[in-house]
Amino acid sequence: MEQKYMNYKSAKTKIVIKKSRFLSFIKRTESEEEAKAFIADIKKEHKAATHNCSAYIVGKSALIQKADDDGEPQGTAGVPILEVLKKEELYNVTVVVTRYYGGIKLGAGGLIRAYSQGASSAVQEAGRAVEVPVIPLTVTLDYTFTSKFEHFLGTTDASIVSQDYTDKVSYVIHVKEKGADEIVNTLREITSNSFYYEAGDIIIAEEKV
Repeated sequence: MEQKYMNYKSAKTKIVIKKSRFLSFIKRTESEEEAKAFIADIKKEHKAATHNCSAYIVGKSALIQKADDDGEPQGTAGVPILEVLKKEELYNVTVVVTRYYGGIKLGAGGLIRAYSQGASSAVQEAGRAVEVPVIPLTVTLDYTFTSKFEHFLGTTDASIVSQDYTDKVSYVIHVKEKGADEIVNTLREITSNSFYYEAGDIIIAEEKV
């Protein structure tokens, strides 16, 4: 099965084309209800806009796909936005491109390019994330070892989820299964085996790509 992605974060971008302002909004939406609610919120916030065009894809298999031109000529706004989401292989995502008309008509081709560009700018700003299986690793060690340990982690693809400072430092780390042994072995070297760790069951986490 081909890889699918989610947007890493929510984002907002702005472009100006022939005096028309295009504001683009992107958000993670896990259901069609969330997608519709997000679109409604943007329409409420920008009710003075000429158009609030949108598209969303729900589900990893992309069974739910909707596009709305919101008054623009048919096929010139919602569908170009949707095509950007499909090209980027995104799911559980909604994009709204809000247009404030600047007085100069763009024509069908110009509208398609403008809405595509607006959607693309939001996708690029938000970034993409992929789901990966990881092992939650809780590591506790003395303060004297933290600098070396954090430097080592920076050379791996493990990520620090949280840190807790008491008489010692405890880290919760997400590490891919094949990398867990390397981290534990390096900890033995750094701390002369003076540390504590506990590995949890494999979970699904997100990784920015």
